Amino acid sequence: MNIINSIINDFSEDEKREFISYLKKKNQRGDVKNLTLFKTISLGKTIETAEKIYGKSSKNAFHALCNRLQNNLIDFVASKSFSGETSEEMEIMKLLLASRIFFEHKNNKVAFKTLLKAEKKALELDLYSILNEIYTTKIQYAHLNSNLVLSEIFEDSEKNALNFQREFQLNMAYASIKNKIKFEKGNPASEIITQVFSDFNIEVAETLTYKSLFQLMNLTSTAAKLQSDYNNISTLMEDIYGIIKNKKIILAEKHLFYHIEILHLMAVASFRNKQFKKSEDFIAQMQGEMLKRNRIYFKLFQEKLTLIKAMNLNYTGRANEAIGLLEKFKGSSAETSLSLCTFLFQQHRFNEAYQIFKEFSHSDIWYEKKNGWIWVLKKSIIEILILIELDKLDLVFSRLNSFKRKFNKRLKEIGEERVLTFMGFVNNYYENPKIITSEKFKNKVETSFVWIGAEREDIFVMSFYAWLKSKMEKKNLYETTLELVM
Repeated sequence: MNIINSIINDFSEDEKREFISYLKKKNQRGDVKNLTLFKTISLGKTIETAEKIYGKSSKNAFHALCNRLQNNLIDFVASKSFSGETSEEMEIMKLLLASRIFFEHKNNKVAFKTLLKAEKKALELDLYSILNEIYTTKIQYAHLNSNLVLSEIFEDSEKNALNFQREFQLNMAYASIKNKIKFEKGNPASEIITQVFSDFNIEVAETLTYKSLFQLMNLTSTAAKLQSDYNNISTLMEDIYGIIKNKKIILAEKHLFYHIEILHLMAVASFRNKQFKKSEDFIAQMQGEMLKRNRIYFKLFQEKLTLIKAMNLNYTGRANEAIGLLEKFKGSSAETSLSLCTFLFQQHRFNEAYQIFKEFSHSDIWYEKKNGWIWVLKKSIIEILILIELDKLDLVFSRLNSFKRKFNKRLKEIGEERVLTFMGFVNNYYENPKIITSEKFKNKVETSFVWIGAEREDIFVMSFYAWLKSKMEKKNLYETTLELVM
């Protein structure tokens, strides 16, 4: 039942309606108990006993019904994902499968032509796992084509196997870094990355493929994000980007998707390190790349582009432009909504910020799956600060208690006790607002935080501290924020 609940909780209202239609088509008999079970769970109600469905005790039938519904849910998600998949990778898989069908039907000429097309496309995108399947098929049927040289196929296959192994190592390194950041308290991201690279014999060098370089940069950026420490990894990211820049322009064209991703990662890293001009330069390059190939990737990256643009505008004194940009953006996500909420909050537009906040209709567990727990942490802090400004007494204390339950252990595990310290001061202020301007309180705040310097401190960490500082100094929040970050 837990699995069923988990899947249904991930569905949007449109997906729930689609699933009901899907079930109706699948139901061969007039029995609609699976529909009844689905609709009841969708409404947030629990059904733990068979009597509620069958009107009598029938545990075996109820268990079988739950299994059928679970299987139907999984089939629906899988078929929906496959039917909606339009990526180049999926197109190559379809070509490979088609070639195998042609071979089975002895249509060898068409089979080899289709397989060659799949190989060419897979090579362009460095899809090593798919290429492994392509070469396996090619070797299997090579005896049917006198134009093929078996030794050359073996050589291509072995070369691809090395690339696949390198990619697999990067995936293992990625998992190791995330694991170490979670469990090795206090170790800087840069040290963890260096150690893991050494453990897996990964060297940042010109010999790495374009895709591998992107994976390394993405891995490095993820580590920095998890620790809110982009300063320590800036040199490594610059080194990786330097190698990418030295690659031929034709490779950037060939790997347009990865090139746009790389430019976005560099724009974000520069922004988080408060290098706004540099970030804006990467944004301009990113936007230019998004227009290539008839804007094939424009929609895919539009939200990322809009968000990083808005961030730079907001933290360089152009808050109204940033707010306008996000308000005009179509198809707003939780990420853009939270940013807009934050910008409005910094402008003392608390009621507007709260109205947007109330649109977050899913549970924190759902948002953590979609956006990560760091995002949920920021959301929780912003909510508490908004509620304090609106003086919603009961909700403030409720959220503060909830915050402790949810985040105390996890923050201590990654050595981020200063977040708990900050929230302690927030609690003190709300209980007794007058103390915040006292010298005793100010001194306590100054001695409680370990700062690493304005140049190195993360911009989002400073933004939260700005709220406390503005209260202590009786100054405008946005002006205080800009003083800290610029």
